[in-house]
Amino acid sequence: MTQTSSLAPIHVIGGGLAGSEAAWQIAENGVPVILHEMRGVRGTDAHKTDGLAELVCSNSFRSDDATSNAVGVLHAEMRLAGSLIMRAADASQVPAGGALAVDRDGFSAAVTAALESHPLITITREEVTGLPPDAWDQAIIATGPLTAPSLAAAIQERTGADSLAFFDAIAPIVHTASVDMDICWFQSRYDKVGPGGTGKDYINCPMDEAQYNAFIDALIAGDTTGFKEWEGTPYFDGCLPIEVMAERGRETLRHGPMKPMGLTNAHNPTVKPYAVVQLRQDNALGTLYNMVGFQTKLKYGAQAEIFRLIPGLQNAEFARLGGLHRNTYINSPTLLDRSLTLKGRPGLRFAGQITGCEGYVESASIGLLAGRFAVAERRGETPSLPPETTAFGSLLGHITGGHIVSDDEPGKRSFQPMNINFGLFPPLEPGTVTKPEGMKRFRGKDKALAKKQATAARALEDCARWLGR
Repeated sequence: MTQTSSLAPIHVIGGGLAGSEAAWQIAENGVPVILHEMRGVRGTDAHKTDGLAELVCSNSFRSDDATSNAVGVLHAEMRLAGSLIMRAADASQVPAGGALAVDRDGFSAAVTAALESHPLITITREEVTGLPPDAWDQAIIATGPLTAPSLAAAIQERTGADSLAFFDAIAPIVHTASVDMDICWFQSRYDKVGPGGTGKDYINCPMDEAQYNAFIDALIAGDTTGFKEWEGTPYFDGCLPIEVMAERGRETLRHGPMKPMGLTNAHNPTVKPYAVVQLRQDNALGTLYNMVGFQTKLKYGAQAEIFRLIPGLQNAEFARLGGLHRNTYINSPTLLDRSLTLKGRPGLRFAGQITGCEGYVESASIGLLAGRFAVAERRGETPSLPPETTAFGSLLGHITGGHIVSDDEPGKRSFQPMNINFGLFPPLEPGTVTKPEGMKRFRGKDKALAKKQATAARALEDCARWLGR
């Protein structure tokens, strides 16, 4: 790592996951960086602290399985690339079955401390109200889905294109001591042991059929917060409010976040729960648990009343109730080139959720790439793009070109926020996956798993080669 540099600084606007990762990659590659963060001067509707890389919604980075899960592959690629976000996540992990979940305060503190102590990083607490001035010849906008209105307006004016918007919801957090463990029990689904886990990493609240139906009725009838100025704004399907899912069909939740599969009630092993609400550890002390999949736009009073209908949560005390905020993202396939540069404005890049990726690690990974691309240009080099076969390359491909333009409806866009998934990876070469010796049938789940494993192995091999490892 270069401790000093005569190169001009690169400016990064936004100290969330993408901006923090971009700043780290730039500095670690020997180029000075000025990180502009408005929190401390101006807050947002969703953030609660001034810490960098604050986790607003869940505390989960999702699966850490790099052998057959696309998210786990992205984790592994980021670790190969020296990701600060993954380093902080690994250092602050809490048990979560097969997932990588973190103590959100410890995670933010670790990222903040690393950035504040880096000799090539200057953190400036200020709101950037417009596009970067021309003097900032290399800059990255990583302001996230909660971009300040003035900057969002400047982006819209400069690009001549409307930003799209969607709702993002937050799940409640419960004080662990208020959960009735005579009703609930600890268990990970299928007893799966994940990073730092034991196979008993979730609190499970069981429901019989009558309790489930009463809960669904209450959800549908619940009083929700109105956002008249946002009417017509779509939800991102990966973060639907619990009551919106309930409205889509009575069985939707029982086959979604409340599915009972892989769980056995420790208090009544012979009776299969009709539905199960899971709580996941939210801090290192284990004093707080969040309600998995329970993002909501219910009003606070309705939340407390309805969620206490869940067996085991009848006396629940909430450290934080759920909420809803508006997210925005640009039409990246039209506006950005393959190196995330705004077309018509050399040196100005976008990174993170504002580009149309969804999820913590996805946002951070695009920040990682934007930072590396900016470093290359600062050095007078052409940015090296990750292979399309990698998770990095697949996600980048979705953001900068993964959309369909309708012939029937000119101007209509199909580009939507998306998590990393194997559907974004290029197909394997024919013959890559063959039937294992001794296996009579090779189809269905067995063949699908083998394809995922081969895709993951190819991605990590190609990523290591791209990084020169």
